[in-house]
This record gives sequence, C-alpha cells and structure tokens, in this order.
Amino acid sequence: MAQAQATTCSAIADRRDDVWNVQLPRSAYELNTQTFKVNRERLIEKIKTTHPTSLIVLQGAKDISQGNTDTDYLFRQESFFLWAFGVQEPGYWGLIDVKAAKSYLLIPRLPDSYKVWMGELPCPNKTGEKYLVDQVFYDDELEAKISEINPSEVLVLSGVNSDSSIPFATPKLKNENGIKIDTEILYSTMEELRVIKTDLELELLRNVNKISSYAHRLVMKKIAANTYEYQGEALFKFFAQYVGGCRAVAYTCICGSGHNGSILHYGHAAAPNAKLIEDGDMCLFDMGAALFGYASDITISFPVNGRFTEKQRKIYNVVLESRNAAFRTVKPGVMWMDVHKAALKELLKGLQNIGILVAGKNLDEMMAKSVSATFQPHGLGHLMGIDVHDCGGYNKFTPPRSGEPHLRALRTARELKAGMVLTVEPGCYFIPCLIEQAKNDPQISGYINFEVVKDYAGFGGVRIEDDIIVTSDGMELMTDVPRTVQEIEQFMAK
Repeated sequence: MAQAQATTCSAIADRRDDVWNVQLPRSAYELNTQTFKVNRERLIEKIKTTHPTSLIVLQGAKDISQGNTDTDYLFRQESFFLWAFGVQEPGYWGLIDVKAAKSYLLIPRLPDSYKVWMGELPCPNKTGEKYLVDQVFYDDELEAKISEINPSEVLVLSGVNSDSSIPFATPKLKNENGIKIDTEILYSTMEELRVIKTDLELELLRNVNKISSYAHRLVMKKIAANTYEYQGEALFKFFAQYVGGCRAVAYTCICGSGHNGSILHYGHAAAPNAKLIEDGDMCLFDMGAALFGYASDITISFPVNGRFTEKQRKIYNVVLESRNAAFRTVKPGVMWMDVHKAALKELLKGLQNIGILVAGKNLDEMMAKSVSATFQPHGLGHLMGIDVHDCGGYNKFTPPRSGEPHLRALRTARELKAGMVLTVEPGCYFIPCLIEQAKNDPQISGYINFEVVKDYAGFGGVRIEDDIIVTSDGMELMTDVPRTVQEIEQFMAK
C-alpha cells in the first residue's frame, strides 16, 4: 500500500500532463457578490406583486460543533440565505425590505478575544461593501430593526424539501410588537426563482464544472490497479482545491470499483471508498466540487487499466446511447419525465440487443411493466444549483411524483424551461437483491435472460453523468470528460 501511494504522489507532481492546463479566468476564484444582489432584486420583484409592504427575514447558518467538543464541522452556509446574500461566514441574519427595495445584513457581535484566535472582527462598513447591501447592523439589533422598518408583515421560510422530506428550520422571532408573520409565500417563491438560473449563476456553474471535469481527468490518468478507491477521492479533492480553489465538495464522493459500482450511494461512512482496486475492475467515480456553494455532479465510468473488456464495452455503450437519447430529447416545453422515458427506452433496447433482455419482446410493454427498474432503479437526473439536488423538484407548481417503479425515483417531473440546470445520469447496474427480486416477480421475470445476467455477477455498474443547461432551443453541455469507449481508451493510454 505504501508503495502504491508513493507512486501516485510522484505522478501527481508531473506537471506535463495535459490535465494541469485547465485555464479559468481570475474572476472564477473571486466571489462575485453581484450574483446575489441580482437574486435579491428578482425576489423583490416577485414578492412585491402580492406582498408589497412586507419584510423578508432570513437566517444564515451557524457553526456546528462536533458533538460537545470545541471542534466545528467545515462551515456550509444555509442555501436560501446563500442564494440571497452570498455570505460565506456563519451567524448572520438578512433583511429585505420589499417596499423600499433595500437589503440589510446583521452580523454577530463578537468579543475582542475573537481577534486573538480567529482574526479581524467583522466590520459593518466592510461587510456592507463586500456583500452589496444597503446597511449592516449587529444581530442583537434584529428586533429593533424590524420594528423600525414597521412592515405590514414579516415573511419567513417554512416548507419541506421534496428530496430529503426534511422540513425547513423556520427562524424564531420574538415579535414583541405582534407584527403578522407569514410562513406560506416565501419558501415556494424562492424555490421557483432558484429553479431558473441567472447568467451570473450559470457562469459560476460552468466554472465549477470545468474544475470538476479536469479533476476527473486527473483521476483517470493516475488511478491504477493496486491503488485504493480513496486515492481516487483524494486525487479529485486535491485537484479541485489546489487548482480550482474549491475547499468543499458538493456531496460525499462515490468511488466504487468492481462490485461496489452497483451500490448507488457508495462512499458513506459505512462503506468509505476503502477497497483495493483490482486489475480489470470497472470504476464508477461520482464526484463534484462546489465553488462558493454552487455544485457540480459528474460521474465517470472506466476500466482501471484503460482497456474495456467485451462485457464492459457492451454495458458502457448501452448507457452511453441512453444518455444520447436523453440529450436529443431535451428542450424547453418537454416534460422531464418524457426525457427520462426516452433514456429508459434506449436502455431497454440496448440490453435487448446484447441479450440481457429477451429478444422480440415489446419495448413499450417492458416500459409499462417497469422492467428497467431492475437495472436502473434511480431517476435520470435532478435539478442542480446551490444544492447538488436543488430545491423545486416537486411542489405545488409541478406534476406529482409517480408511484410506478421506473418513475417514482425521479427527483422532478417538471416541464423544462430555459435557464434550468440538471444532471443527466443514466446507469446500468447488476444489483443482486434487485435481480433476485425480478426472478421472483412473474410480471417481469419472463423478459430477462437470467443465464446471461449471471455472467455479469460482480460487474458492478456503469453510470454516465453530465451537467447541462436548458437553452432556448435545446441544451448546453457543461461537463468536459472523455465519454466514448475510444476517447477513454485513447486518453488513458497517453
């Protein structure tokens, strides 16, 4: 193990590799607070049509201690607050006066001892200039400032995330003056605004996608048989921060090899990317950096030795054609469920062509009976932005979630609109429990050649995940990694 690590570390230092040639504008490494000022302006314009004399109150996240120790988790700003203000520090509040079209921040009032251990105290003037707000106060002045503005009502966030099913922690205000507090309008309004990205947000997302794409390229270049899965994770994080300035990743890194590629959310604490990668393994690496809170989400699948076996080639090409079918379908006005169905139909067709599904069986029949859910139990993709699974997937403005096995895992069923950002991530996995379940289901067992499926035991899976922007006439692909079998083999051979 030590020898493998030493070889990898030595290889990292070789700057001749083309992965180091990624070029980003200097502005990509600087927080552009104009992005969030535009977001506030959009919010004011929307809210003033129904609540013109209201005050929006948003609470930022606080530092979270690890248990009862004096060590904190790496800070991550609350997403709605981040979208509205761009604040990178903990303990802030934000006010948006809809009638006056003004915004305020309230910063924590910290003791002088803070300067010794943590650095300069937050300064109201500097904070106002940095985040482009009208005025900055201290957090112990919150109630006084609300009273001074004297709004007709205060709007606070209250709602449930449709991906996690976790309710939002609605801020608690003393409200000694008895001002009406509305918990109905703000959450759904901000959700809908977050679904459509501004040009400034799109530029942020393009930048973080470029960083993540090249981080994945480094992993493809450097990972090898007899290295560990966690070394792929380490390489990705190293590049994302060292070259891209991304201190955080957008979600737990998934670095599955061999059978582990069939575990959809592999990489968590109970399965921590710890397997030794063996010669001939298929690798499924799903990782995305975050830049100023904005996410990327990219999955690459490749054989560790850079050469596809016949079985690996077959499954990979089936998934690639499924992805291409989705790309051909994406445009404004199309329902996301129909994009998902187009990709699934192509997946079924491909699996039938290579003998995993019984020849001559009707594709529409197999779709209706959810045969595809045995091999791809997840949805085609999801909205993405400040959160990797961005909000707005299902709410009062969207079609409801379907209960059918091949549709119920879809994270949204919305109509596509220009400015939406989504992932497209078809996959094919050989998950033992799902294969056994299909064997025992008379509705679908007759469509699957289980003797052929047996040959893929331990294969794991293939997922191809790209990040796209819906444009006025189609889509823009932000992800930039080798995708065809030929591209992957040529890239890894260099």
